[in-house]
Amino acid sequence: MISISKLLFDDEYFGDSLRYNHASRGASDGTTTASGPVVVWNSTRTCNLRCVHCYMDSEARKYADELSTEEAKQMIDDLAEFKVPVLLFSGGEPLIRPDIFELAEYAGSKGIRPTFSTNGTLISREMAQRIKDIGVGYVGISLDGLREVNDKFRGKVGAFEAAMAGIQNCVAVGQRVGLRFTINSHNLAELDNIFDFIEEEKINRVCFYHLVYSGRGNQMVDEDVSPEESRQAMETIIRRTIDFEKRGLKKEILTVDNHCDGVYLYLRTLKEDPERAQAIKELISMNGGNRSGIAFGAIDPSGYVHPDQFTQHITFGNVRERKFADIWTDISHPILAGMKNRKPLLKGRCSKCQYLDVCNGNFRTRGEAVTGDFWESDPACYLTDEEIGLE
Repeated sequence: MISISKLLFDDEYFGDSLRYNHASRGASDGTTTASGPVVVWNSTRTCNLRCVHCYMDSEARKYADELSTEEAKQMIDDLAEFKVPVLLFSGGEPLIRPDIFELAEYAGSKGIRPTFSTNGTLISREMAQRIKDIGVGYVGISLDGLREVNDKFRGKVGAFEAAMAGIQNCVAVGQRVGLRFTINSHNLAELDNIFDFIEEEKINRVCFYHLVYSGRGNQMVDEDVSPEESRQAMETIIRRTIDFEKRGLKKEILTVDNHCDGVYLYLRTLKEDPERAQAIKELISMNGGNRSGIAFGAIDPSGYVHPDQFTQHITFGNVRERKFADIWTDISHPILAGMKNRKPLLKGRCSKCQYLDVCNGNFRTRGEAVTGDFWESDPACYLTDEEIGLE
């Protein structure tokens, strides 16, 4: 994650201490040398929607072999022992799972911060209050546009209105909530509308995701934004973040899954405010770029461990058979070993980029999806050869 708010204004939000920390640069298995990674658990593959870019390829049906309540609690015990700071309950749609609140509360009791990633359509006022009462630190609700645009992506008429009700219910009970928006060629024009929406609805956080070619998202490679459109998106995000700050509206604005965003912001700021640019460079250097397989990992509904939630075709082991920590620190798997020290393995533009230390090769799954080679350059890098020092 790239915190535009933090980089531009030094605003401090939860998570910044994990993202921007000198201790994280020396960590090979976690967010810092003293803790494990942030973990996303796809707690179920079942979903009440059918999003066109779903990396899990989820549908409204029951899937076999998902972790039981007791198996999930044992997994949480192991994550707590490894000092995992955050467990993100995702799906499918996690709120469909009957024991999700029991498990989230259990994680909190073990010192792990529980968060939810949901489509928001099932969150009634009573459910929002329960989410708050059990101590869920944050609820991220996916919207990929307003009204018809979102409904088209979600595969269901009325999905926007249901998600909006879920957001409003969280706001009403004081539950920390934010939006998750995946940028692509079909919703690029919605960016300004999303900023207007979060202001109107008193939402204080939004994450703009870059499309990852995984699951059904593999079918959208040709529908991703162009390099020029990525720069256009960043200009809109930066402009609106600055506008919020000028008007005293404290909003946490982040971009996700494309670490050249931090470099772009640095280079842009260098032309206008060299002192602030130097501070940005120091922060993105501490962040270290993409850290899948290091400070971020994923567990699927059946207990298999992956580098991240988008790379589920690569598996390191199963928490039913071994503790997560033992799997995560076992570098006998060549991909896991490579991700912990990937710079010598990277190819193409990534291998020669002068900002490799602050990007770390960006997202491997996109490189593999387009070229067939896990270590090839990320095609979503929109920086020019000149900007990355190749000319």
